[in-house]
Amino acid sequence: MLMVTSSALMLSGCMQQPNTTKGSSRGEGPIKIELNQLTPNESKGTAPNESKGMVFEVGYGKNGVGCIGSTFEEGVTPLGTFKVNAIMSKERFEMDESLIQQSGKTKSYLSENLFNNMNSIDFKGDGETGEYGSGYISLAPVPSTPQPFSFNEYDGIYRWYSFAIHGTNDETRIGKRVTGGCINMKNKQLTKLIKSINLGDEVIVTSNQPCNR
Repeated sequence: MLMVTSSALMLSGCMQQPNTTKGSSRGEGPIKIELNQLTPNESKGTAPNESKGMVFEVGYGKNGVGCIGSTFEEGVTPLGTFKVNAIMSKERFEMDESLIQQSGKTKSYLSENLFNNMNSIDFKGDGETGEYGSGYISLAPVPSTPQPFSFNEYDGIYRWYSFAIHGTNDETRIGKRVTGGCINMKNKQLTKLIKSINLGDEVIVTSNQPCNR
C-alpha cells in the first residue's frame, strides 16, 4: 500500500523505459523493479546487495501504472528512475538534509517518531495498523518532477508522504495490484534491503506493458 495519495504519470500511452543514470552509492548498480501488468504476481525486484543478488516479489498500485515524468497520484505506481531520499525503520533513520529542513523538525525528533507515527495509522480503515510493515524507503524522481512530497498531519499524526518501497502488515497483498501507489514487498526481504541501501541509491521501475495513466 502507498501513502494516502499516490502518483500517476501522464505522458504518452506508449511503453516507456526510463533512462539509466550511473552511480549507486553502493557501487553495485541500481535496484531494478519490473511490474507485470498482465500477471501481477510475476512482478519482481532485484537488488545487487549480495553475492548472488537479491530477488523479491512486489505489489503495486491498484489503479495501474503511470508514465514517466508524471505527478504522483492515488493508486498509480510511476515508472522511471528514482533516487533514495529517506530510509526509515525501527532500526534505521536516514533522510536528505533538505527534507529534514523542510519538515521543520529536528533529525532527532524525526528519527524517534516519524516511522512509528506513520505505521500507527490505519489507512484502510479495517482496524489494522502497521501497514508499512518493517520499513519505508522514500523515492524521488530523476530528473526532478513536481511531486506532492511533504510532511503533514493525518488525523493528528505527523507523517511523511511520498512514493516509496515499503513493507506490509498483510503479505497476501504482495504480487497484486492493491497499493495506494507504492511498491510493497515482504517484510523479511525489506529488512535485508534496508540494511544494504544508502541515500542516493538508484531505483529503476519498468513495466512489461505500456503505462496506462
